[in-house]
Amino acid sequence: AADRAAPRPSIVSRAGWGADESLRESGFLYTDTVKTLFVHHTAGGNDYACSDSPALIRGIYRYHVESQGWRDIGYNFLVDRCGTIYEGRAGGVAEPVQGAHTLGFNHNSTGVALLGTHSDTAPSTQAQDALARLTAWKLGLHDGDPTGTRNRESTGGKWPAGTIVELDNVSGHRDAYATDCPGGRLYDELPALRTSAAALQGG
Repeated sequence: AADRAAPRPSIVSRAGWGADESLRESGFLYTDTVKTLFVHHTAGGNDYACSDSPALIRGIYRYHVESQGWRDIGYNFLVDRCGTIYEGRAGGVAEPVQGAHTLGFNHNSTGVALLGTHSDTAPSTQAQDALARLTAWKLGLHDGDPTGTRNRESTGGKWPAGTIVELDNVSGHRDAYATDCPGGRLYDELPALRTSAAALQGG
């Protein structure tokens, strides 16, 4: 993994955004590695003050647990428009924590959501830069090439369980599920994200 090592970016902890740890299940789910980083948007407003990001994340957390019935917030990380990276699902930011973000491919992947809606609005430069740093580091921990692809086995959803699907190591949610997420404007930035993350790994 040292061949693709990249510096760890600054990440606001769950305590830092005020996660109520009594809401989630007490245990953690881990998989073997991180082969794919899935990019999402949260489909909320874009005009929020960045000081309100923790409150927005707390709202998503409560929705995922109380309304969706998930064990914790679904995303492994969240990024706001000012480029601040937040820890999502509990279990350790450097660990291969299984999230609930991409049906069929939650195993051996990580999910990163940009706060806002990026169907018609491009993500900020700060958000894109933070996403590149996070991608380089997280995939690098598992010797993952941001510009590469992997054959992934679906556990169900868009493809029947057992189907082998070739996915980019940096994919949009829509690549693996029937959705507009992460929005057209953010999806269009994924090629540049892959290139930037690879450069941060020294590739």
